[in-house]
Amino acid sequence: MTTIRQDDLIDSIADALQFISYYHPRDFIQALNQAYKREANPAARDAMAQILINSRMCAQGHRPICQDTGIVTVKLKVGMKVRWDADMSVTDMVNEGVRRAYKNADNLLRASILEDPDGARRNTGDNTPAVVHYEIVPGDSLEVYVAAKGGGSEAKSKFAMLNPSDSVVDWVLKMVPQMGAGWCPPGMLGIGIGGTAEKAMLLAKESLLDPIDIQELQQRGATSRAEELRLELYDKVNRLGIGAQGLGGLTTVLDVKVRDFPTHAANKAVAIIPNCAATRHTHFVLDGSGPAQQVPPSLADWPQVTREAGGGTRRVDLDQVTRADVLSWQPGETLLLNGRMLTGRDAAHKKMVDILAKGEKLPVDLAGRFIYYVGPVDPVRDEVVGPAGPTTATRMDKFTRTMLEKTGLLGMIGKAERGPAAIEAIRDHQAVYLMAVGGAAYLVAQAIKSARVVAFPELGMEAIYEFEVEDMPVTVAVDSRGESVHDTGPLIWKANIEESAV
Repeated sequence: MTTIRQDDLIDSIADALQFISYYHPRDFIQALNQAYKREANPAARDAMAQILINSRMCAQGHRPICQDTGIVTVKLKVGMKVRWDADMSVTDMVNEGVRRAYKNADNLLRASILEDPDGARRNTGDNTPAVVHYEIVPGDSLEVYVAAKGGGSEAKSKFAMLNPSDSVVDWVLKMVPQMGAGWCPPGMLGIGIGGTAEKAMLLAKESLLDPIDIQELQQRGATSRAEELRLELYDKVNRLGIGAQGLGGLTTVLDVKVRDFPTHAANKAVAIIPNCAATRHTHFVLDGSGPAQQVPPSLADWPQVTREAGGGTRRVDLDQVTRADVLSWQPGETLLLNGRMLTGRDAAHKKMVDILAKGEKLPVDLAGRFIYYVGPVDPVRDEVVGPAGPTTATRMDKFTRTMLEKTGLLGMIGKAERGPAAIEAIRDHQAVYLMAVGGAAYLVAQAIKSARVVAFPELGMEAIYEFEVEDMPVTVAVDSRGESVHDTGPLIWKANIEESAV
């Protein structure tokens, strides 16, 4: 009989969450580095370089890989011979560990969890509660899997109840382009097949805890239907040409995981859940001897990568830029932004649109300005702001026409593609959408030289800030004529891949 002490579980959860906030798994870094080395599209290659540089910086500085430090999922495999020395429930212990991790003064993590999801959506302030799963198993130890999943990648999850004769491969290849780039490819796809609806989703999520090992599988060959699907989908998804950040390229997925489960004869439940560029997960075992210790990886595991801006890179002064300047920017062009920009994401946009609908004046003047879709991490020590990477821009699409028409906004900055309605509004108003790299939040924060809240402080991380930036790298993703690199890039690279395979 093993006794698990309350503080041992709490401390182990807190330590694990801090650890995964700034250390990528070694297998992810190795796989991404290999993809970076073979990438032929300069834009996609630069995006992967930024993620690799950001990862090394976070490992050295112990700051979050991504500003979205995730919703926490914990799975506990509880041995049947385990007893507890505790006065809290196990779920409460888990949540106390989450609370301590996210409130750690040395490495504050962003609180993103909102109560009452279809109501007031008030931030809980400490990123609790976690999503907790239990499995009772033989043995006398406690095995714990901890993951922190970003909202952008979780939002791209897909589910279908296929007919028994339908092709899983065909359905996945139809869904992946619809997922867009908001999950920050290249990454992993977790696929669950069978069981019931909720079992398929759980299988997909759990598969993302497995290490990247597709190359080993390619070498030894498949021994099950699930492994056959992994190999087929890895090849066919990469042939779509979506590429890093959706810019087009050779690598869209670093691995595809498939788990299956027996199901009813009338059903074929299938789920896809992507992992993002942050890829935060770890696990530990408690055996009664004390809290678990996470072992830091060696910095030698990280490649030494540098970015090459290129001779055609254009520096932009945001304090002086005009609409005429914007008209000259070309799709796919790299810009280095300098000067002052505003920030604002979902909650701020909703408040601004509601104010405009009442005919009232906004608390900030957006005329001729750029707005960055971001919810930064709080700063520590001498930082002016914590990690501040972009959030998924498509969530702001429904606000875009109103913002451009009513405020004189000149441009927007976010991650991933824009939808047809937003692109049409950008074209109609000769505005522009610029893309920053998702998964490079700490690197982006180094370009921010000052930050202050200028409106809606009650929204916390969703308040409107004014940032002053110096050489912040972005790509022209939708130009003033409405041409989107997220449309043209994958088409070009899909054709290139098909041509090279002939």
